[in-house]
Amino acid sequence: MTRDEAWTLFCEWTASESLRRHVLAVEACMRAYAAKFGEDEERWGMVGMLHDLDYERYPDLHTGHPRYALAELERLGFPEDMVRAVASHADYLEVSRDSLMEKTLFAVDELSGFVMACAYVRPQGIDGLTPKSVKKKMKSPAFAAAVDRAAMREGAEGLGIDFDEHVAFVVAALEPHAEALGLSGAEATG
Repeated sequence: MTRDEAWTLFCEWTASESLRRHVLAVEACMRAYAAKFGEDEERWGMVGMLHDLDYERYPDLHTGHPRYALAELERLGFPEDMVRAVASHADYLEVSRDSLMEKTLFAVDELSGFVMACAYVRPQGIDGLTPKSVKKKMKSPAFAAAVDRAAMREGAEGLGIDFDEHVAFVVAALEPHAEALGLSGAEATG
């Protein structure tokens, strides 16, 4: 499957603009880490894009997401390691995160969403966003309340990367996609 075909599939399953932006952000981070680790950027990017394929249709964590996505990816003939990576991002499925791809998906999923939330409330958007600013927002439980702060730190630990370095890497991975992700800020669009 090509990237364009994967995006078409995701869009067929998902109408939510915010969820579409989320998976594009996760894809960008996965591609950036794949490049850093010398892995296949296309495969890693596709895992990032498709990890929440069924979330809008089947959001119930007990019976839905990501079970329907896993079944669809298997039906489409995706390699087992890619399907397993998608399964491993959902703690409640109790699929261990063993491969670098699995650990990376978990590490960038929550954090990319939180970084985007931080950028959305800044006049300059993602431009100049620092780990210090992100960590300050993490201390406010009301800000992006649905984001699991412990999972963000656990993800960096799983990769063996300092949290500040991980945040800076995710910010850098998202910056080239700022316009498409709505992260340019009011100053850039005003």
